[in-house]
Amino acid sequence: MRPGPDPTIDPESADDVHHCAHEAAPVPLPPVPVVEAAGELLRALSAPLRIGIVLQLREGPRCVHELVDALGVAQPLVSQHLRVLKTSKVVAAHRQGREIRYELIDDHLLSIVEAAVVHAAEDRP
Repeated sequence: MRPGPDPTIDPESADDVHHCAHEAAPVPLPPVPVVEAAGELLRALSAPLRIGIVLQLREGPRCVHELVDALGVAQPLVSQHLRVLKTSKVVAAHRQGREIRYELIDDHLLSIVEAAVVHAAEDRP
């Protein structure tokens, strides 16, 4: 979103925003626990490194060392962010020999991240 006034609205002719010509009917919302859970999920996805992890996992399960190599950050930092994603049920962990492989729980979460990345890219010059 760009700062400043909306160039499509003429400030001389714009009605006071508090006095609409019509009353809009309220939109029904999901139950409060569902809305709260959605907020928690979005908070879990809010860190750039966690977005990077989700994007790395879109091709399939990865071990921590693979994520460290792909993202170019320290292993403890990747592990910390994976813990947040696991707690929020964004990723699942499965032991495979001596390693733990992480994978996305479902494609809905990937769609959210990909849509956010596409939207952010559109807003860039």
